[in-house]
Amino acid sequence: MTTVAYLINQYPKVSHSFIRREILALEAQGLNIRRYSIRPCPDQLIDPDDVAELDKTQVLLSVGVLGLVLALIWVMFSRPLAFVKALGLTLKIGWHSDRGLWRHFIYLAEASVFLFWLGVAGVDHVHAHFGTNPAAVAMLCHALGGPSYSFTVHGPDEFDKPQILHLATKVARADFVVAVSSFGQSQLYRWSNPQHWSKIHIVRCGLDQIFLHQPPTALPETPHIVCIGRLCPAKGQLLLVEAVSQLIQEGVEIKLTLVGDGESRAAIESAIAAVHLEEVVTITGWVSSIHIRNYLLGAKVKVLPSFAEGLPVVLMEALALRRPVISTYIAGIPELVEPSHGWLIPAGSVTALKDAIQVSLATSTVQLQEMGQVGSERVLADHNIETEVEKLSQLFAANRL
Repeated sequence: MTTVAYLINQYPKVSHSFIRREILALEAQGLNIRRYSIRPCPDQLIDPDDVAELDKTQVLLSVGVLGLVLALIWVMFSRPLAFVKALGLTLKIGWHSDRGLWRHFIYLAEASVFLFWLGVAGVDHVHAHFGTNPAAVAMLCHALGGPSYSFTVHGPDEFDKPQILHLATKVARADFVVAVSSFGQSQLYRWSNPQHWSKIHIVRCGLDQIFLHQPPTALPETPHIVCIGRLCPAKGQLLLVEAVSQLIQEGVEIKLTLVGDGESRAAIESAIAAVHLEEVVTITGWVSSIHIRNYLLGAKVKVLPSFAEGLPVVLMEALALRRPVISTYIAGIPELVEPSHGWLIPAGSVTALKDAIQVSLATSTVQLQEMGQVGSERVLADHNIETEVEKLSQLFAANRL
């Protein structure tokens, strides 16, 4: 049986359900997947499926400083030529990087620990999620003589600083690279040598049966909208609070639920209090996948006014449940959201956001249901986890596994 190691910076994590779905679907197809996380996740795990994944995951930094040092010494003496080459690669990608040489020396030590663990586990290939430090550790481990590697790029972080992250170097050394959207593929084309474009493939994030093939559920009568995602500046929740405040001032009846948590929670709570919307806006904190589904089903429309994205899985989840969406026409979002099942607005425009919400709430239930049905069919066609994982399995098989 083929054994593939999955490497993520923090896993399991409340916002990485799409990775969990991918791993479980690959296992259902007969692959043996070993889970590795560089560091433990600080978030409290809410979803029982994430808690189950925690028991299956090994954390590289659990070895401590002594373990990192001993792994480096082991590699230096057991394979000195490979170590010198990997050290040179470390200097190349660490020089002038935003995280500095010292952090990249730690990546090399992590790669040394990873190399030992992969040998014990009999791993054939490494697949990393995100083109940041997981791809760097996978690349350095390969340079030390470890298995071949590939990685999935989601954005927007990788596209904010591709040269600093040495994205082109990671692409050049990988067996293949996955983008989750055509936009992502275009950015990988932009920042890598054209001779490597043939190894860049699109495998979209997929949904499982919790969201797919669900029977239609009646839209609520209440003017309730929901925004699901990490509470952070890039998601635009502060603008959403402002837009709701303006609608209330204009006499529009509305309720908003913010599902998630994050570094902007205090700022968002302060903004809510400043405009006296405590009875209108609710923040739930992190919830399980089942609760996310229930919040979506309890809303007329899903809103995500992001400034920066890859291709948000939560928009797929809303559409799969036949709920129209409002979002911004950035990155890969227009590949998913079209006028037949949602509204796209300029990122950063409170006026456009307010107007879109007002239009959505004024739209008839029949029309919203029709929009939701079109969105559901679109997601079923393009974001079925079984179909997308089959593409990934074929890439694993085609690259010497």
